[in-house]
Parts: sequence; C-alpha cells; structure tokens
Amino acid sequence: MNKTDINTAIALLEQKQKIAIVPHRNPDGDAMGSTLGLYAFLKKSGHEVTVVSPNEFPDFLAWLPDSDKVVIFEREIEKAKEILQKSELIFTLDFNAFHRMGDLMGNFLSELKVPFLMIDHHEKPDDYATYMFSDIKYGSTCEMVYHFISKLGKIDWIDKQIATCLYTGIVTDSGSFKYPSTTSTTHRVVADLIDKGVENTKIHHLLFDSNSYNRLKLLGRALENMVVFPELKTAYIRLSQSDLDEFHFERGDTEGVVNYPLTIKGIDFSVIFIENSAEEIVKMSFRSQGDFDVNMFARNYFNGGGHKNASGGRSTKGLTETIEEFLQVIKRDNPAKM
Repeated sequence: MNKTDINTAIALLEQKQKIAIVPHRNPDGDAMGSTLGLYAFLKKSGHEVTVVSPNEFPDFLAWLPDSDKVVIFEREIEKAKEILQKSELIFTLDFNAFHRMGDLMGNFLSELKVPFLMIDHHEKPDDYATYMFSDIKYGSTCEMVYHFISKLGKIDWIDKQIATCLYTGIVTDSGSFKYPSTTSTTHRVVADLIDKGVENTKIHHLLFDSNSYNRLKLLGRALENMVVFPELKTAYIRLSQSDLDEFHFERGDTEGVVNYPLTIKGIDFSVIFIENSAEEIVKMSFRSQGDFDVNMFARNYFNGGGHKNASGGRSTKGLTETIEEFLQVIKRDNPAKM
C-alpha cells in the first residue's frame, strides 16, 4: 500500500464510518477470515460495520467469531442492498474484480458511488478501487490485513478474536504453511497471532478434522474417478452432479480434494472438474508444483485465474466436453515440459 493510500486510510478511519466488508463469491477460509478479522477490528475502533457475502460460506467455517452476523446477499437481497447503498466506505477483500462476486452482486456494486478499499493478493487487479493494498507476494489476504492494521499503528489492538480469524485464513491459503508463498514473515505473523491467544491445534481440528460421513464417501468417489497421465505429470478428478447428489453434497465438501493428486510421485499438475447443473457450468480448480503456471493456464483457456500454483476456472460446456477440451490443451501446453 503506497504512503498516500495508507495516510488516506488513516484519515478516513479516524472518523466514525458506516462500513461494509465484502468477500468474493463462494468464500473460502482466507475470504471469511480476512473479512471477519477486519470486521472485529473496525468494530473495536467504533465504526458501524457489516460483512455482506455474495452467497453462503461453507459449514466448516461457521465456527468463526461473528460468522452468524454475516448478511448473505443472495438470501437477503433488499437488506444487503440497503446496507451497501448507505455505506460510506466499502472494503473488498480477497478478490480484485467485480465478476468474482457473481453477476447479481457484482453488477450492483459496480453502480455504487462510494469509495472502495481493496485488500487482495491476486494478479491483475481491476481499477474499481479508490484505494488499493494489492500485492501478489503475500500468501493470503489475512496476512495482508494483519499488515494493514500494523500500518494503521494499531497492531496492539489485535486480540484473540481478530487473531483467530486471521490465523484461519493464513493456514488455509498457505496449505498449512507448505506453499511457496509462505515466508519467514508469514511465520513471524503467525507467531504473534499465537501469542495473542490463537488456539492453533483447535483451529486445525475445526478446519481439517471435522468430516461428515458423506464428505468422506464423496472423497472416495473423487479418488476413484481420478485419471493420471504420468507422461504429462498431470492428473484430474471429475465429479458429476449425480456424484454430488448421491452423497448429499454441501458447500465446502470438495475443499482441498484437488490437492490429493499432487501427492502422487511425479505429478505436478492437478485439476478437479465439478459439474453444477443449477448454474449450468463446470467449475474447475487447478493446482501445480514447480514452474507450471496454472494462473496463466486458467486465464488462457478456462475463463479463470488466481495464483501461479493455485487458480480456478469455469466452462459452460458439459462435463465430458470440458474434460475433452482440457485434454487437448494439455497435450499442446504440456506441463511435463515446464
């Protein structure tokens, strides 16, 4: 964040404001952790604050402090619109383009005449934000929120509640600290959060060890459906709508499944294809190890993007057609050559 923007932010936040905080659609641990962490900080600072999420967040994040206070745009449209219209400042966290909100909320936000303050770590931000803290070197938006609070000169205001939210996003977006974006600074931030009261063992259990029977059965089906191409250092998983229905899919049940193929020796590129009949799309998650850039892969071929080693995409073709297109692409843009 440049000096002008941080000075402006300091001046803005010295006055009591009506503030909305917005994560991306289908919010993950980093999106919810950063919004709820910033929410708690701004409430502590005396502001009138509301988190407005485009849609529901996964059940495995429902334990986060004040998650019950989040307004869901798609569930309470008129209430959410009124909150956003009356806001004097809107923070957008963990995304950098309005299309990440989905058409309904994204189009509404794009028409508002209100200052936006972006905190995000993805590439190629759109220019909607009045003030920006955008830096791809950070592994998570939660780590950026920690540094944002530090730049405001209020690091001592981070209490156990704020620290718990920020830790959640850091641990999920870092793959439990194993991704390359995890730095020595990340560990120093986490050490400070633990000193402020974070119960890290309890959080890991809540995030990763609280599976339902149906979720484990769905994971079994996903691994059964895995296809491996050793010569391309690539593997993919497919989950049809019938697979999801059979095991009573709930939001968040496929979180992390795309990482399993990367544990196979010699596999550097992993993809999961998930059919969504209601939206008439196929959702994709891409993960890689090493130099293969899945951000550019998703941008070039599948209407997506993200980070070098973790990104997402979508297709309006059917599940079989989408996978066939993917196979044609990787035979041209071969990950094994990277």
